[in-house]
Amino acid sequence: MTMDKNKSIATLQAYATGLAAQSLQHKAESKIFAAQGFTKLAEKYAEHSAEEMSWVEQFMDRILDLGGTPLVQPAPEMPVFTDPVEYIKADLAISQKEVPVLQNLTISLQEDFKTYDILRGYALDEEEDMYWSETQLELIEKIGLQNWLVKQL
Repeated sequence: MTMDKNKSIATLQAYATGLAAQSLQHKAESKIFAAQGFTKLAEKYAEHSAEEMSWVEQFMDRILDLGGTPLVQPAPEMPVFTDPVEYIKADLAISQKEVPVLQNLTISLQEDFKTYDILRGYALDEEEDMYWSETQLELIEKIGLQNWLVKQL
């Protein structure tokens, strides 16, 4: 089976565009949470923003390796939340919907070993982020919102 470079490029470009928007959203949330005094939560999302831009760079590098040109496309509008719990719930809902799609798409590109490896790494990272969000919501349920918020200072 031969690899479909165009499919790899299109997939990488779609994820690069979406991830750039998510990175900016995480950065905005980080700033909001920092302004509210939730330093640990702000640091978590600042790191998450930087991590996602690192994936965008890897996707662009691979597009170039495949002979394509990375496109700067308009990012989809992303909602901004001031309530940390509502943001975690919204982020989790996206992850729960998108992680299985990403996993299946990654498998469909397995004949392109390098793209497969990059997307596999990204999928594993997204799965880890999903579990983190689930854990935070479980903690809130177990220890209460106020206690959880104190842990985020």
